[in-house]
Order: sequence, then C-alpha cells, then structure tokens
Amino acid sequence: MSTPAPPVQPEDPERPSQSVTDTRVYGHLVQISQVEGNVTIRLGDTAAASGREAEQIVEGDIPQQPRGFQLRQELLERLHGQVAATGAAVVSAVTGKPGVGKTMLAASYAWSCQAAGWPLIAWVAAETVEQIQTGLAGLAERLGLRRADDDAPMAARRARDWLSATSQPSLVVFDNATQVEQVRAWCPATGAARVVITSRNRAFERAYAPVPVEEFTPEQARRFLRERTALSDEAGARKLAAELGYLPLALAQAAALIVRRRLDHGRYLRLLRAFPLQRYLPAQAGDRYPTGTARAILLAVIQAEQVLPHARRMLEMLAVLSPAGVPLAILYGTPVDDPDDVDEQAELAREQIDEVLAELADTSLISFTEDGGTVLVHRLVQRVLRERARHDNRLQAVLADVTELLNRFDDALPDGPAIIWGARAAAEMLIEQTTALHAIAHNEDALTEPLLRLRAWCARYLTDLADLGRAIPLYEATLAEQERVLGADHPGTLISRHNLAGAYESAGDLGRALPLYEATLADCERVLGAEHPDTLTSRHNLAYTYKAAGDLGRAVPLYEATLAERERVLGGDHPDTLTSRHNLADAYQTAGDLGRAIPLFEATLAEQERVLGGEHPDTLTSRHNLAHAYQAAGDLSRAIPLAEATLAERERVLGADHPHTLASRHNLAYAYQAAGDLGRAIPLFEATLADCERVLGAEHPDTLTSRHNLADAYEAAGDAGRAIPLYEATLAERERVLGGDHPDTLTSRHNLAYAYEAAGDLGRAIPLYEATLAERERVLGGDHPDTLTSRHNLAYAYEAAGDLDRAIPLYEATLAERERVLGGDHPDTLTSRHNLAYAYESAGDPGRAIPLYEATLAGFERVLGADHPDTLTLRHNLAYAYESAGDPSRAIPLLEATLADCERVLGGEHPLTKAVREDLQQTQ
Repeated sequence: MSTPAPPVQPEDPERPSQSVTDTRVYGHLVQISQVEGNVTIRLGDTAAASGREAEQIVEGDIPQQPRGFQLRQELLERLHGQVAATGAAVVSAVTGKPGVGKTMLAASYAWSCQAAGWPLIAWVAAETVEQIQTGLAGLAERLGLRRADDDAPMAARRARDWLSATSQPSLVVFDNATQVEQVRAWCPATGAARVVITSRNRAFERAYAPVPVEEFTPEQARRFLRERTALSDEAGARKLAAELGYLPLALAQAAALIVRRRLDHGRYLRLLRAFPLQRYLPAQAGDRYPTGTARAILLAVIQAEQVLPHARRMLEMLAVLSPAGVPLAILYGTPVDDPDDVDEQAELAREQIDEVLAELADTSLISFTEDGGTVLVHRLVQRVLRERARHDNRLQAVLADVTELLNRFDDALPDGPAIIWGARAAAEMLIEQTTALHAIAHNEDALTEPLLRLRAWCARYLTDLADLGRAIPLYEATLAEQERVLGADHPGTLISRHNLAGAYESAGDLGRALPLYEATLADCERVLGAEHPDTLTSRHNLAYTYKAAGDLGRAVPLYEATLAERERVLGGDHPDTLTSRHNLADAYQTAGDLGRAIPLFEATLAEQERVLGGEHPDTLTSRHNLAHAYQAAGDLSRAIPLAEATLAERERVLGADHPHTLASRHNLAYAYQAAGDLGRAIPLFEATLADCERVLGAEHPDTLTSRHNLADAYEAAGDAGRAIPLYEATLAERERVLGGDHPDTLTSRHNLAYAYEAAGDLGRAIPLYEATLAERERVLGGDHPDTLTSRHNLAYAYEAAGDLDRAIPLYEATLAERERVLGGDHPDTLTSRHNLAYAYESAGDPGRAIPLYEATLAGFERVLGADHPDTLTLRHNLAYAYESAGDPSRAIPLLEATLADCERVLGGEHPLTKAVREDLQQTQ
C-alpha cells in the first residue's frame, strides 16, 4: 500500500481570503466596508507608450515669458557653460535675494532647452520635501513610470532613478529650494540630466557650481525700462532705476503701471515717492525689504484695485495660497475639466475669474505658467499683500474666504480609494494649497474648524492613495491641533482620532491601531451616544481590527452587537447594515463557522441584489466572497461556477484591470488549484501576476502576494525548481518593501520553510520554521492563529524528520491551544487532531491513533460535510490505519466508498482520487 496522503496542512500557503479592498465614509469616518481577496490592485498605466522617446515632455509649472522680457545673456551663457559637461548630472545653483530674477533666469534656460528640442524639461517646486516629491511623482507619471498605489516618494524615486540612467538630454529645475540636503537627496546621481537649482540660500553656492544673480546693472535697468515702456527719457529712466535699487521685480511693476496709466518716468517717480507706505504696511514690515520695492508693488496693487472689480479679493486669495503656483481649477473651485460638465452659472463665474486674472497679468502683479493653467505670484508680492491685509485687520477674513474656496474644491472630489486614484492630480493640488494656507494660518494663530477639517480630508486622500508615509504624520499633526483648538470631544477631533487609527491599521501597526480605536469608541459613546452612526462605525471598525489581530473572541461578538444596533437604528436595508452583515459572515468564516457564514453570505447577497442592484460593486463583492466561502466548505461545484460568473460580471461592469476584477481572477485560479486543476490554475496565476506587475508594479504588496501564490501553485504541482526560487525572491522583496515583522513577510518565511520541507530539505526547513515561530510569538502573540499554525507545522516537520519525541508533544500542546483559542470544531483544531492521530500511527501506537482518527472524522463530517476534501483525506488516512493494524475488512470498504466519493466530488484526475485508487488496488 502506498504512503498515505500527507496530513492536511492548516495553512494552505497564503490563500487569497480576507483583506480590505475598499472603504466608505459615513459621517466622515472611514468605514471598512468590504472584505475581498488578498490581491488589492488599483488602476494605473505603468508602461511607457510606444514612441515615448520621440515625444517632448514638458512637466511642471514653467513660467511664461513676460512681455518685454530682457534676456540676461551673460548669466545665461554662464549657466549653460556649467551644465554643458557630460558623464554626470550637473547642478547649478542660481542664488540671490528676492526679486533679482533667479526664477526667470532658470525659466529662460528651460525655454531654450525646449526650443532646442530636448526630450524632457521638468520644473519642480522645491520649497519643501513634499513639493519635491510631488513634482517628481508628476514627472514619473508623464514618463509612464508611476504605478498604481505608488505613493509620492516611491514615484519620485522612480523618476530620479530614470533621470540617473537616461542618456537623453534632460533638464530638471528645482525652483526656490531652501535646504541643500533636501534637494541633494532627489538629484540624479549620474546620467545626462542637467539640474538647475534656484535658491535664496547661499549654502547652495558651496554645494554646487554657483551662478550668483544680482540686481540689474544701471545699463541693464535703463534698457529694461526703455524696452518695456517705449520711453526714450534716459535721464528719467536712470533716476527711476536708482530709486528702485535696480531690482528687476520692482522695475517690472513700475514699467507695467507706466504703460497702463500712460505715465512718464518723472510722473511715476513722483507718485512713488508720495505713496503713503505707512498707511498700508506696519513699519517693521517695510524694513525687511527695500522700501522702494514695497512702494512699487503696493502702488501697482492700489492702482489695479481702483480700476479692476474683484482685483483686491483675487490678489489677497493668491497671497495666502502656494507660492509655487495656484492652478486655475483651485480658483474655479472645481476639478472638472470638461466644459460639458460645467453649468451656465459656473461657466459665467469662470469667465469673470479669467477676466480678472488677465487684467492682473497686464499689471505684472501675476503671471502664468507656459500652459496657462497655473497662476504665479512672486513671493515678495505675496508677502507685501499679506502684510497689508494684516495691517488692515483683514488677514483672518482672507484666510476664511480661501478655506471656503478650498472646501468647495474638496466637495467636488470623488470619494473612495478606487475612485480617488483617477483624480490624484486634483487631490495633490488640494493638498499643496491647503498646506500653504495652513502654514500661514498657523503662524497667525488663526486655525479654524473648517481649515482643520480640510487638513483631515487631505490626510484621508493620502491614505486612499496609499501614501501612508505622508498620511500618518498629517493625521497626527491635525489631531494634535484639533485637540488644542477644538477640544478633545469635538466631533471633528473624534473623526480624526478614528481615521488615524484606521491609517495605523492600514500600515499594519495594530499595536497603535487597537488602543486608539478602543479609546475613540469610548469617547464616541460618551460624547455622541451609543446609537450615533459615527459610534456604530467606530464599533464596526474596531471589530474588524480585532479580527485582523486574530482576536475572534472579541471580533465576532462586537460584529454581532453592531449589526443588531444598525438594524434597529438604521434599518435592515441601509448600506451600513448590509456591510455589517457581510463582514460578520466573513468573521464567522474566519472562525471556521461555515454553518453560519454561508447562510449569512447568501442572505446578504440577496438583500444587496434587491437594494443595490445586481451590478453594484458591493453586490459583486458579496458574490465573490460567497464563492470563496463555498470553496472553504469544499463545495467546489458551487464555488467555481460562481467565481467564473463573478469574474465575467466584474470584467463587464468594472473593466479588466479594475482591482476587484484582478482579485476575482486571482481567486478563481486558487479555486482551480483547490480542485486539483493545476492545468488551469497555473496559467491563470501567471497571467494575473503579469497583470499585477503591469498595473501595480513589481514592488506592490499585492503583486508580491500574487507572486507568492504562484510559487504555492508551482509547489502544489511538485515543481520545486520554480517554486523555491520564487518563494525566496518574494520573501526578499517583502522584507525590503514591507519589513521583517509584517504579517505577509512572516507568511512568506513560513511558506518557504514549507517548500523546503516538501522538497525534502529538512536541514533548511526546520531552522526556518523555528525562527518564524519565534518571530510570530514576538510580533503576533502566542494565541494568534498564525502562531498556532507555525507551531503545528513545526511539529509536522519534526515528524517528517523522524523526531517523534519532539513532534508528538508539540502536536499535543498545539491541539490543546487550538481547542482553547479557536474551539473544538474549528477546522484548524480538527486538522491538529487529525495530524496528531497520524503521528500516533507513525509511532506505532494504533491504540491511540485509530480512535482519534474516528473521532476526528465524525467532527469533519459534522463541521465540514462528508464531501469536503479534508474529510475525504481523513477517510483515506483512517483506511490506511485500519490496513496497518491488520484489519483489511474495515480498510477495503472504506477505501472503496472514499474512491467513489472522490471521483464524484473531485473528479478522476484529482491527486487525492489517484492516491485512493492506488491504495485500493494495492490492498486488494
């Protein structure tokens, strides 16, 4: 008789079962709403289009060339000479005080490169690290490098690495940089890229080849005024230039007003000297920059406001928004680009805004980027405008006005991770402008509830964009400010506390997520009441986090209580109630209680089809997860057709590359594998992995999951030559991307040990099992289901090595722990009982093995059903135990019945069916 089927492993390596793929906001709380397959994929074009190299890419907000622009030829030639070297990235620091024309010099070089046909010109605002990362992330997207769910730092690194490797002439300008080390970290280290940095910080001159920019020479200033004004009064131009300190910014303001008012130099000079600066600015403010410059700016401002309706409001709004530029969409209050989607009233408002901006551009107080889509205001002009508003006690009103504008823009953004990804450029716009506004409000001690709420939404968008590196610090800072400004019990504070816990959970930091969820729930119950929708959401998400931590003893009762409350308070058909019902079914499944899970999944699906419709994403998710529950119950005759139908529906409704569609494809492959149909499973796993790499990129956690499960399929097919290297590579990637303590990394380590064991390499398997068990005990705790799985499989490895003295006591201890933690009927507990019986048999102790086999078989039939593959495996092993004990009268009938059931349930070619058939033939 052949060797019996190997003991049922309680952890089929990282099966695609439960992970959150979507969130929904109820009362501005992040509501965990769907349980999906492990593959959580988001859309994104990652492949560069064909012919990309032939297309000139101009990225970023390069300033337009102003009318009458005076080229500073000697500086431009010096700059070009420094960036003309090859073989390494060349960085030139263009330094100087405000208003001397640093940015315009860099822009003139960018215009020259653009005219010369350089393949890539990028303009990156560089005042903060976040601006640098956002700008380079935008470049990565233009290059086709950004992958779905890349956060800004990751996308920025892809762009930097591309610049370091390219042999094409490329220019990157880092404008208005403040710190050398911040910029140095993002400069390409090698390659043909040329880098220009503009900064007021003279430290850049010591770090890079400098191009200092000073005021105009007297001759340059006179020529500038002559070309801008068309006046031939050289003496008047000389006096005016001297009065303005030869500063290009001040001269531009003067020239624009001279042209608009048809003045001569002398009359403008008299207006300038007579301007009552102290009426508009505090004295100390005027001391911080040349008085003539402040007068010239304010003279231009006052003249514009006198003749242009709405000019003052527009200028003051621009003064508190980002100095890197303000997109027109922000000023319009909506990210909508399609004119067909804009109503008549909104279109009229846009036209009025465009008219005001066009007039202000004529005054030289503002300018536009080359594409006309972003408004630029010199930082010195912004500063003068803010100080005037502060002096007039108007600054707080301006901040409130702009906060309202940004909130209108925020209201127009889509909500939800799968949707916001398509609008991430608009979300980044909002984050940039809100950050600038917040910095000013913070300095003015003028933080308000609407502004803090807006900041919290920015953190939410970063969470949805998988940019947890920026989201968590922003949540933490916003929460601290809300507690200080609004109070610990304010609803907005409670929302931020709850969503910060959600961000911690998304990052896998359950050690911080759980206590914060628990504290927030207690506060919600105390402040809002036990029945408030936000309180119910907080309770629901705490239950989810308990489940994620493996604490089903607290998760399931809390899910049940929350469902009962939602049914009573919100009604049975409310979407939140349906979500609670669905996730309770999933918790039952996780607890091994398929007898309650499947009927609840089925009932919830019927309700969603009635309430939401058959094509609603939540309905498709319920259908998907019901198929998985059928599979877990061994009912492949219902699981596979439902998985196939759900995949077809998702491809039709959501599209082939939608995250949920890829999850369906992945889980269908797993169902084929569970049915023993590796001929369909492996090609589908391989195709899904290719899609993950194309859509998400090679380093995305969901791509790593797909790679890991493909390795498992190879291992199931006996192809250790492909399985083990793929497991090893995936483990290395997970350690690098997720960290050594991440649960997915620990799973990879555990399953690599399993692959070594399956290949007969116990010398590597056992030490890796032992190390993984120690790590899981440290990270997850001794009672976590994954820790118990590691303990169980280590016992099995000891048994495979013939070390029954260590195997049997560890099996017995693990069984006792599983009975205590999971309960006697949990499938994992039944598996422990089954494998302990097998170990007794291996030790030659049929007196303990056979009764335990028989008792365990009764449990399998009661809990999983007579046709479940694990039940059939146990029946096969019991027959072998009878035969080993010299009792063929019981062995042969059991093998015959088991073979008939295997052929009926699994098919004639399933590996278990073949093993039973072979054993029956040998026994007969």
